[in-house]
Amino acid sequence: MAQPTPLMPHATASWLVDNTALSFSQIAEFCGLHILEVQAMADDLASSKYTGRDPIHSGELTHDEIERGQADPDYVLQMQKAPTSVSRTKGPRYTPVSKRQDKPDGIAWLLRNHPEISDAQIGKLIGTTRNTIAAVRDRTHWNIQNIQPKDPVTLGLCSQRELDAVVAKAAKKAGITEGAATPDSSSDKEKLIEELRAEREAQAKAASEAAQEAEAAAWLEAKRAAEAEEGASEA
Repeated sequence: MAQPTPLMPHATASWLVDNTALSFSQIAEFCGLHILEVQAMADDLASSKYTGRDPIHSGELTHDEIERGQADPDYVLQMQKAPTSVSRTKGPRYTPVSKRQDKPDGIAWLLRNHPEISDAQIGKLIGTTRNTIAAVRDRTHWNIQNIQPKDPVTLGLCSQRELDAVVAKAAKKAGITEGAATPDSSSDKEKLIEELRAEREAQAKAASEAAQEAEAAAWLEAKRAAEAEEGASEA
């Protein structure tokens, strides 16, 4: 079973390059990076500059472990303490700054499509305030002319599972049953769900392809830099 990588692999690799005599391959293997990335850091050719992160301070490595690696280039560094992920368990939902401007659109969509959901549930679902919800409902929001109802799942404000759970809970409280829906409304809802699902899948595919292209470009840049350095050394 592969050992975990440091919490901040690039920053950790940068620190190890600057503060130890470990080989590039040892640092790359410990941090889960390609050796060319580490070499680019050492040659100061990396496209991004990282502030070093001390793995000794975090408990991921010890002085003794580093010394073992420096004494034997074939030695594989062992993670001393696996990094623990930080999770938020209390407080309001955190929404990235880039997504906050989308909240009014998500609120408008929920008010239009699920009037049975309470303001408190909407606020908890997408991390907004009752004042904002009221402003969107009363059309007194400062940006009301530009607000367009959009599925909060598509906007990335919540997951489909979270939305379904809130809708089901609100419907149960309001006494709404599946049998109460008309055939036409049920069909329209299913069609909308299929369209949204296809849109989300297309967005996810595009994001994945973009990430793969960026990763390949970064690897190629590092490779070219290493080859150029090698050519200069031979000259």
